Amino acid sequence: MSASGGTKAIVAALAANLAIAVAKFVAFLFSGSSSMLAESVHSLADSGNQGLLLLGGKKAKREATPQHPFGYGRERYIYAFLVSIVLFSVGGMFAIYEGYEKIKHPHEIEHWYWPVGVLVFAIIAESFSFRTAIKESNHTRGKQSWKDFVRHAKAPELPVVLLEDLGALVGLVLALGGVGIALATGDGVWDGIGTLCIGILLIVIAIVLAVETKSLLLGEAAGIEAVQKIEAAIVDGDTVTGIIHMRTLHLGPEELLVAAKIAVEHDDTAAEVASAINAAESRIREAVPIARVIYLEPDIFNESEAEKGPDPEATPGGPSPTAEH
Repeated sequence: MSASGGTKAIVAALAANLAIAVAKFVAFLFSGSSSMLAESVHSLADSGNQGLLLLGGKKAKREATPQHPFGYGRERYIYAFLVSIVLFSVGGMFAIYEGYEKIKHPHEIEHWYWPVGVLVFAIIAESFSFRTAIKESNHTRGKQSWKDFVRHAKAPELPVVLLEDLGALVGLVLALGGVGIALATGDGVWDGIGTLCIGILLIVIAIVLAVETKSLLLGEAAGIEAVQKIEAAIVDGDTVTGIIHMRTLHLGPEELLVAAKIAVEHDDTAAEVASAINAAESRIREAVPIARVIYLEPDIFNESEAEKGPDPEATPGGPSPTAEH
């Protein structure tokens, strides 16, 4: 994902949510609708979330330091994870509380035209924001389904904005349904039920976001297509005859670490091996430009050792040499 595409979607969502939040709160003041109050808090939380995403993107651009030699690319993952927490606590839990209170102590909606008018306006504004997010996502989604795009995207901004906008649109429909039934029946309980449904929806979306961004925070490998390009770039068929094993790790959405043990001929000189490694690094960066940090370790290929695969004891979190089996 290009950073500019994500920023464009975030700014569009931020502008829409700020306008909608103000409109919803005004409608709540005039009508007393709990759905309107829950939706105004939801839009305000979404505005804060977009602010967090923009802040994370800015912080991620800082230069690497001796204390953080791989840079700050993961700042974007951290702030995306904070978005899921805000959405869960401020948006979802507040809506559930407000819905419960309205069901327990229902009252009629006053000045019905305020909430209905604002909800229609909000649906139109959110639709434009959602359309922008879809358009920007299509630039990088390729042939992936929307589910796979959200699950496997290495840049968190567009999946976050997509899910937020989708949740906002569904929430608006629920709010409109709750207000409409409450007006038709004269029973304010339906307004509370609509608010409760909004809260449940927001919590579900927050959990999905938390799970996906947690995976990014833990560290994900490059996608299959990028791995295949790297493997093809490493082997030159001359000095580098094969890959014994390789691992990749995203240091950020557009920063990739590549570490591989490569097979060289036993009679190659040190100068030949060094030259082959430098050439392989150049080919990797040309094939996959986001490969910023590359470590290639030369070794003599041994079929029996290669069959064992990577040493699990050399992996953080792997078994201890003294562990009982």
